[in-house]
Amino acid sequence: MSALLVSWHHDAAAQAALRPVPRAAPSSGSDTAGWAGETGTASYYSDAFDGRRAASGVRFDQRLLTAAHPWLPFGTRVRVTLAGTGQSVIVTVTDRIYLPGRVVDLSVAAARQLGMMRGGLARVSLTPV
Repeated sequence: MSALLVSWHHDAAAQAALRPVPRAAPSSGSDTAGWAGETGTASYYSDAFDGRRAASGVRFDQRLLTAAHPWLPFGTRVRVTLAGTGQSVIVTVTDRIYLPGRVVDLSVAAARQLGMMRGGLARVSLTPV
């Protein structure tokens, strides 16, 4: 696959598909207004998920800058920063992840932009945009 990254900012259809989907507040009682971010392990989706529906209802497209998070509302934009390098990418939450020890699961495009394709897992920090 080419190293070319496709940004969803230039695709009107992709932007429309990523508009926030209304949902109930997280069961933990957390509120994104008071969320200052978090640090933990990131992974990225396998190619097998490309084209499948995400929890938000949109089709997952590994070429878009999207992510899965345990509770942040769909449509939330988050800056993901790779520890040690400071490399960062802004992603939109479109799916859920329920893997112990993981704070975010990134699309291939986002993982490639961070430079974490070889290792598969990386220490990251998430901050609100």
